[in-house]
Amino acid sequence: MPFDNFVMDHELTIRLGFFFGIFFVMALWELAAPRRKLLVSKSLRWANNLGLVFLNSVVLRLLFPAAAVGVAAFAAQHSWGILNFYTVPYGVAVIGSVVFLDFVIYLQHVLVHAVPALWRLHRVHHADLDYDVTTGARFHPIEIILSMLIKFATILVLGPPVVAVVVFEVILNAMAMFNHANIGLPRGLDRAIRMLVVTPDMHRVHHSVEDDEANSNFGFNLSVWDRLFGTYREQPRAGHEGMQIGIHKYRDPKQVARLPGMLALPFVGKISAYAINRRNWNETDRIP
Repeated sequence: MPFDNFVMDHELTIRLGFFFGIFFVMALWELAAPRRKLLVSKSLRWANNLGLVFLNSVVLRLLFPAAAVGVAAFAAQHSWGILNFYTVPYGVAVIGSVVFLDFVIYLQHVLVHAVPALWRLHRVHHADLDYDVTTGARFHPIEIILSMLIKFATILVLGPPVVAVVVFEVILNAMAMFNHANIGLPRGLDRAIRMLVVTPDMHRVHHSVEDDEANSNFGFNLSVWDRLFGTYREQPRAGHEGMQIGIHKYRDPKQVARLPGMLALPFVGKISAYAINRRNWNETDRIP
């Protein structure tokens, strides 16, 4: 469709425009009304977290110059994927694709917590000692590459419209910045919004150092998946101001707040069991 062609031609501009726009709004909101007091120098964390974002962006562009939207266009040209095989109303295809891709991201997030080798990569994201807008984009390059490959495979099987992929990418990035932001909503508003989408208070629970809290609230966008699959947790035990962010065994800022330490973190320590179904809080048995 002509609109798909327009979106594909301007995909990078659209995504960058929304990224910087949402980032700017969240950053100002955090400065004006922070939810929690930060423990580590903001300039140190931002320089290194954003340095990791820049590194990941370069790696992805070098390895996958066409990105996800290019895979969607390729699938459409070759009639690959369910939605390219069956006749589906365009609007239904777009909305359905965005919802399905969000579900895949939820499953992927559960997976990186459940598989020990993947958790070692994902703990780069969780080891941040503070929780703000930059945390939402702090991922190890290897995890970013694996995530992109999962996305490619999903697109080839599903065959979503190009515009659906761009809309999904924009929403995913925007919601990751929103729900990782160091901000708070009025309790009533938060309760209403999280019936549909993930709020900062909802996702912050997931970044707790405590096992059962970290193994909950996996959604990035739609909150329905956590409710449907029993991974929803309303509030942290210690409250949002009192809860501890990060991972118990990784508290040294030199290791978890600086880029070299973040890149090395997946390869530190012994490979040990990691039970995602460890639902009961235990003072002496925590996530390694």
